[in-house]
This record gives sequence, structure tokens and C-alpha cells, in this order.
Amino acid sequence: MSADRPPEPRLCLGAITGAHGVRGLVKIKPFTEDPADLTAYGPLTDEAGRRRFSPELLSRAKGQWIARLEGVNDRNAAEALAKTRLYIEKSALPAIEEEDAFYHADLIGLTAVDSGGAEVGSVRAVFDFGGGDVLEIARRSGGVVMVPFTRQAVPEVDIGAGRLVIDPAEEPAEEPAGESVAEGGDDG
Repeated sequence: MSADRPPEPRLCLGAITGAHGVRGLVKIKPFTEDPADLTAYGPLTDEAGRRRFSPELLSRAKGQWIARLEGVNDRNAAEALAKTRLYIEKSALPAIEEEDAFYHADLIGLTAVDSGGAEVGSVRAVFDFGGGDVLEIARRSGGVVMVPFTRQAVPEVDIGAGRLVIDPAEEPAEEPAGESVAEGGDDG
């Protein structure tokens, strides 16, 4: 790689959360939509890109994978990997064909503007606390605002232009009792 070229963007697909047992197995929390896709795109690396991992996924327990890693043969070696985030080069992932679907990493850094075009800030993080994705936007004026990543609150995303429109006032404060509103996808 040339010193003039920036490194290829990488995406975090999961994190090693700790050891499992005494024989070097690790627990991995997947961040992929389908937990089984954690290893579907090739070897993973640590954040620095120095260490490569090809986890052998053995079983699922409490939303995590129990996995074997080559060269990790005891509990101490497994515990030493706790909090290691697992990355893959973005080019190894399939292109997204759906018009309104994005990798979380594509949203980070986008400029957030209000419906009138005034700059509000930039997307600092994307979270899923169990009720759907939420954007954390660092305000230009200081502080942060959390905006649900729904069509109502974020009516426009333009990755190419590096911006998205937020209109959190349009997000209903409370859903009417007895109705269920889905933004697509499945509930499970």
C-alpha cells in the first residue's frame, strides 16, 4: 500500500467479550444483522489490523458465539483477548442493493442538516438499544442529540453528498395503543 493512499475502510463485525471454559474458547458478540454472518466474509483482524482471526463458531449462548481461535489454547490466552474488536475490510462485504439500507459505518461522519438545510452537526455514532437504530449527532453548538433512525425522523440520507436530513419533531411521541407500526424487515 502506498503511503499516499488512505487505508481501506474497515467495519467492526463483532467483539471478543471474554473466555469460555478453561480450554481457550472465547465468547464473541456479533454486530452483524445475521449472527451467523460473523465469519461469512473471510478472516477478521484486530483494530490495528496486525492480528488475524478465523473463528470456528461452535455454538450460541446468550446472544454470543462460543468460538475457537487458532493458537488460543488456554483460559489465560482467551482472557487476554477480551474487549478485542473484530474488523473486516469493507470491500469484503457485499454491496447493499436495497435503496434505503446502509452500513452503520456509512452513516458515521455524515453532516446532519435540518429540514430547512441548516447544519445541525454530524453523526458521531449509531446505536441499537433494542427498539431500533438511533443516531447520536454531535451538535455544532455543543452537546449531542439522539435521533431515531426512522423515515419520519431522518427523511433523507445522501451518502454521496455526505449528509442526511433530520426532522426529529416529526417523530411521534407515543404510538397509539393497539397499533403496531413497522418500518420494514422482520420483528425478530
